[in-house]
Amino acid sequence: MEHYTIATVAEQNDDFRRVLWTGKHTQLVIMTIPPDGEIGEETHEVDQILTFVSGTGRAEVSGQTRNVAQGDLVVVPAGRKHNFVNTGPNPLVLYTIYGPPEHADGAVHRTKDEGDALEEAGKDEPPTG
Repeated sequence: MEHYTIATVAEQNDDFRRVLWTGKHTQLVIMTIPPDGEIGEETHEVDQILTFVSGTGRAEVSGQTRNVAQGDLVVVPAGRKHNFVNTGPNPLVLYTIYGPPEHADGAVHRTKDEGDALEEAGKDEPPTG
């Protein structure tokens, strides 16, 4: 059994992206987006559910925009263009579930640039099988 006090674990994370757990069908990832930062516009072929732990931001999904804050949850169905932007003075902290996994098991990306570079180099691929 894996057990997390997820809000505490997420709040203690300084990395842009950290994979906490990867299963056959889902993956748990925590993220910290710095002030004036963003995830970056992207589209996945997997479903994604994001829950916001602290900070304030803007969710952009398929041309719709909503403000997000602690306790909010946003669903991004596979194939939908999306971005999440930190609009506040403090980090925007969240955890997200991908189904199926989107990143390499155990991946840690200290910054967005590092994560982008690893993805482009093919070094952040989810497990297969």
